[in-house]
Amino acid sequence: MNSLVDQNRVAKQLAPWLQPLWDAMDLSAFPSSVLIHGQSGIGKLKFSIELAKALLCESPISSAKPCNQCDGCRWFNSGNHPDFITLVPETHRKYLPHGDFDVDVDLPKKSKATQVDGDGEAAEKKEKKNISIEETRSAIEGLSVGSHRGGNRVILIYPLEMLRSDSANTLLKSLEEPPANTIFILLADRLDRVLPTIRSRCRLLAAPRPDRTAGLLWLRQRLSGMTDLKISAADVESIYDEQGGAPYAVLDSLIARHNKDDKDELTIAIQASRYLLQAMSQGSRINWLDAAEKTQKARYSMLLATMQRWASDLQSAAQMGAPRYYPKHEASIKALAQQARLPKLLRFWKSLIQARRHENHPLANRIQLEALLSQYQQVFED
Repeated sequence: MNSLVDQNRVAKQLAPWLQPLWDAMDLSAFPSSVLIHGQSGIGKLKFSIELAKALLCESPISSAKPCNQCDGCRWFNSGNHPDFITLVPETHRKYLPHGDFDVDVDLPKKSKATQVDGDGEAAEKKEKKNISIEETRSAIEGLSVGSHRGGNRVILIYPLEMLRSDSANTLLKSLEEPPANTIFILLADRLDRVLPTIRSRCRLLAAPRPDRTAGLLWLRQRLSGMTDLKISAADVESIYDEQGGAPYAVLDSLIARHNKDDKDELTIAIQASRYLLQAMSQGSRINWLDAAEKTQKARYSMLLATMQRWASDLQSAAQMGAPRYYPKHEASIKALAQQARLPKLLRFWKSLIQARRHENHPLANRIQLEALLSQYQQVFED
């Protein structure tokens, strides 16, 4: 395969707004660790998987990687490359090359007494959203063994900020003294929540978010091939704004809504966010107890993101600006902005920022939601 054909193939695999980042890569002189950071839902994981494949490609032509023809690429595409190690939550494994996790990881069994937390949510389900400590320890310890195919070995970790402190410290030791031919591809949605010591030992690569026109164009192209997915252009634009301009997050949202899988995490988050918006649009009349009860099963970080975007639009409207995330609620937002007490709104904003710093902590989500929504109600009271 010549380099021009391969470049065209890679261009089809990658989101166009990430193509410049790909073009700047020098696979022949790649650093031992890179930290790719940027907003969730813009295609970082897909980009990194393609990058890992290129680093493991055994083609002698460096400009034609990944070639999709060599044994390394075939192993990778089957999901069984022995030198590709991934540390991702169970909820993200569907995005990896198929077959990588066909066999359940042999983890210690938990007693029934420890399977339910204070929210009534199974602890096992919560762990599916996090990177297992056992898997992290096993992966890091396994780096002492040489690569199976005699070339590079790639370990991909996403989201990096989901590592427990003990796992992060173990990773740090490997970054300080990286094993031979081992490349770390680390991904983070929130760079501010990555340990400074880890950041300092990686080459930082910022993954950009597309502008609105480019993002919507990409979405329309993907949706044009899904004839059974019926959705209006106005709805697509509305969800695009609600998701903060993250095209992959929008596409996943639309597919989840179409499949109507009530157990799908994204479907639960979408339904909860919609209910939360309806509740917050009531201002001082919000039934915050009911809102917390109806939305508590969704991922806490997603609920916080919804509240933060709503509060951001309120602040913008209070200063005579236009809403960025929820333009279809512009009338309600402007009306609420006139009723809001700006000092209280700013304190609520600071509370949301503080909550996001600890959004993955195993605390009782419902209690935290009740406290935040109660504070939100007070924004509109003297």
